[in-house]
Amino acid sequence: MRLLKVATCNLNQWAMDFDCNLKNIQESITRAKNAGAVIRLGPELEITGYGCEDHFLEQETIDHAWECLEKLLLGDWTDGILCSFGMPVIYRSQRYNCQVLCMNRKVIMIRPKMWLANDGNYRELRWFTAWKTKELVDFQLPIADAISQEIAPFGYGFIDFLDTTVAAEICEELFTPDPPHAELSLNGVEVFMNASGSHHQLRKLDVRMSAFIGATQTPRGGVYMYSNQQGCDGGRLYYDGCSCVVVNGDVVAQGSQFSLKDVEVVIAQVDLDAVVSLRGSISSFQEQASCKTKVPYVSARHRLCRSFNMEEPISLPLKIKYHEPEEEIAFGPACWLWDYLRRSGASGFLLPLSGGADSSSVAAIVGCMCQLVVQEIENGDEQVKMDAIRIGQYPEGQFPSDSKEFAKRIFYTVFMGTQNSSVATRSRAKILADEIGSWHLDVCIDGVISALLTLFQTLTGKRPRYKVDGGSNAENLGLQNIQARIRMVLAFMLASLMPWVHSKSGFYLVLGSSNVDEALRGYLTKYDCSAADINPIGSISKTDLRAFLRWAAVHLGYSSLAEVEAAPPTAELEPIRSDYTQLDEVDMGMTYEELSVYGRLRKVFRRGPVSMFKDLCFKWGSKLTPSEIGEKVKYFFKYYSINRHKMTVLTPSYHAESYSPEDNRFDLRQFLYNSRWPFQFRKIDELVNEMNGDKVLLAGSDDNDKPGLVSDHVGGMGVAAAGSGNPNVGF
Repeated sequence: MRLLKVATCNLNQWAMDFDCNLKNIQESITRAKNAGAVIRLGPELEITGYGCEDHFLEQETIDHAWECLEKLLLGDWTDGILCSFGMPVIYRSQRYNCQVLCMNRKVIMIRPKMWLANDGNYRELRWFTAWKTKELVDFQLPIADAISQEIAPFGYGFIDFLDTTVAAEICEELFTPDPPHAELSLNGVEVFMNASGSHHQLRKLDVRMSAFIGATQTPRGGVYMYSNQQGCDGGRLYYDGCSCVVVNGDVVAQGSQFSLKDVEVVIAQVDLDAVVSLRGSISSFQEQASCKTKVPYVSARHRLCRSFNMEEPISLPLKIKYHEPEEEIAFGPACWLWDYLRRSGASGFLLPLSGGADSSSVAAIVGCMCQLVVQEIENGDEQVKMDAIRIGQYPEGQFPSDSKEFAKRIFYTVFMGTQNSSVATRSRAKILADEIGSWHLDVCIDGVISALLTLFQTLTGKRPRYKVDGGSNAENLGLQNIQARIRMVLAFMLASLMPWVHSKSGFYLVLGSSNVDEALRGYLTKYDCSAADINPIGSISKTDLRAFLRWAAVHLGYSSLAEVEAAPPTAELEPIRSDYTQLDEVDMGMTYEELSVYGRLRKVFRRGPVSMFKDLCFKWGSKLTPSEIGEKVKYFFKYYSINRHKMTVLTPSYHAESYSPEDNRFDLRQFLYNSRWPFQFRKIDELVNEMNGDKVLLAGSDDNDKPGLVSDHVGGMGVAAAGSGNPNVGF
């Protein structure tokens, strides 16, 4: 029996912080060694951090990575243990994303990534070249003088130890149509090491886990180690850890998916003879292995396995831990916020809290963050404790022991009400703030609004009125936008000055609370409280947020969220009358459920207006006529295109949903459209005519269609009062 003890890890790395990253790497090696592991796998590009982006184009970044590797090789870190380190490497003027495999203070092999991630949030081809040749070449080590080693093998291959074979497979390569592990397993490789930088997205962990299981189950077999970054390394993504070890299709070790820990090491002891036994029992595997394409390898004169020992049992299959979507919404953004808070130098968060679903969701996520911090301190995490003491500015000898007390120190909520705000929303905001423990402010901004309107009247001689009071659409829109933008200005003023008021140092980060559906529709005011420092729910749908509120009311202990969830979404930017109450879905002309459908079809399934219409005829054909479906599709694309310009200035948001319309990184589309879509809308009308014989309407014949950059339809962010924003303005 060949027993092999392996260690893989979740590391919370930070792009370009080499000291932080090296410290975490060294800590993970120490823990792996203490557990008796002989292989240690770290995340993709762990030395630099995965999210360096254009910093990868700087020679200095590569130089610093080699300096860190030199420190690891000059110490005893790699003594008696095979370590895989992720870093960028330049070979003959080409930059590669590499795993550097080291043992006993030597570089055994450098494995460049062969298939790069270059869609969605990933742009690896911007910074790296893919290694396309199946060969090993000699690489001149830049640190040769320091480590007394001039050359190391570079390229595609595996390491042949005296008692087993080991190979690297880097992140995206696992998900390609012809992954390297298929060929490598036929070449006798038993242990695969996948270093990854994989971000969290709702309901997607099972895709990743299924890939690990599929890579090693019958007929291939094998041991698959997976390491991932965990945490926010400086961008919009949260890397969700979940490092694991899989043997012959069974998960035998799994790390956490959401954690405040900087270092988490997952240990497993596996029986390599079980791999040989499985492969030997499959005749087709034997036949294909006998005529395989040979993969180059490096011989390593070391043994990794140990003999049978009853005191160290083999790791047994376990049930995979999956979080429900509501838990993912709670824990993922909470951990992301904690990284931003502790690394930004800020002293806390400030949230415009309206009492509506969106801002209340953000408040609950911050409350969850406070609960996680206290819980980790109770569990003995010294790094979390030190960060919490510093951020909360505790006196010597004190630290957070109660989440509400901690929230009072680091979280401001402010209800910014007007004459259009209801008693119900003001009350809900106050009750929720009390449940979480935030320092809550209730501010009436009517005086500021009146001052601006008086100034406008002095300049023009006119004073605008709401539509319900006889005003025009333009007046109605302008009055709503004034409220929304004032809230943004007030939020940033309070965030910068409230610490000073309370004799605290630092500043507060302003949190946004617009959701992905409202962004898709453009149902927000440009530069209102959708303009913030960061937004933890900007890529989460309204439907998911409502489910989260119901969950959080019970599991986070914020019972008032049940009432928040039950309330109809309203911007509260227009006067409330006995016969009129402003409602989001009425303003938008579509439901949030419909928006989620449009969003997924547009982005995930890459549907334009005509193909979306065809898809929805199948989906909605039992309850709507083709003409009704056509009008819905045209209405969506009209306002999507009119408001597309707003996506260029969206607050950086936690990326959690596959149909996020965020322009800056994820959804690369123009922002100037012909909003009449004359060709596409005409095609829809022709199809409708073919299906039901109706008269074809000419695209663009509606007098209300406006080409352009300026939207004419009011909308909001949730419930208005505190920064819920409203509607649509152009540039």
